[in-house]
Amino acid sequence: MLAAILFDLDGTIVNTDPIHYQAWQEMLLKHNIEIDEVFYKSRISGRLNPEIVQDILPELSVAEGAKFANEKEALFRQLASHLQPLDGFAELLAWTETHNLKRALVTNAPKLNAEFMLEVLGITAAFDQIVLADDCVAGKPDPAPYQVTLGKLKITAETAIALEDSPSGIRAAVGAGIRTIGIASTHEPKVLQEIGAFMVIPDFTDLHLWTLLNSSIEADLSLIRNL
Repeated sequence: MLAAILFDLDGTIVNTDPIHYQAWQEMLLKHNIEIDEVFYKSRISGRLNPEIVQDILPELSVAEGAKFANEKEALFRQLASHLQPLDGFAELLAWTETHNLKRALVTNAPKLNAEFMLEVLGITAAFDQIVLADDCVAGKPDPAPYQVTLGKLKITAETAIALEDSPSGIRAAVGAGIRTIGIASTHEPKVLQEIGAFMVIPDFTDLHLWTLLNSSIEADLSLIRNL
């Protein structure tokens, strides 16, 4: 039975990638590093800041790297004051409410960013659980954040659906045994399918998504009636 929908944040609920890209561009230019979208998608998108900084700026000490990352995220928040969710998100939240499904947010975003985005979007109280990478032994692509979420919600992987836009997020959810739908806001559908998404959609208005969700509920109701 379907018991919960698990949401990633950046790139899934809201397409923040253009803003993160701009912030990384501006910050890395201070170190005379110019990046393009290919570089951003392959070496930055979906990764944790300590890994990114160690990869791109290995000359920085741990303290210097943390300071750089904090400045980058402060710049992101400065640039991201007018965020809007992907089309259909409000309708999906209402649908989960109607059918008494649990909702969780599972994100690699730093705590300040997550709180900022939820407030700007007006969905601070929308989730039963919020699980940050900082709360877990490892962030995505490790399955730990999703395993922690399943435990907090007291459900099994088979009763959840995850929504993810990045390869690292899909690897994490699939690694936890959760059926995962790819949101093609930041990567090509083929990439997300190859990594393990069983369905890929552009946003939450997609008919295939609603057919799947409604058929899942109908199947659950049929099972209950036959008990």
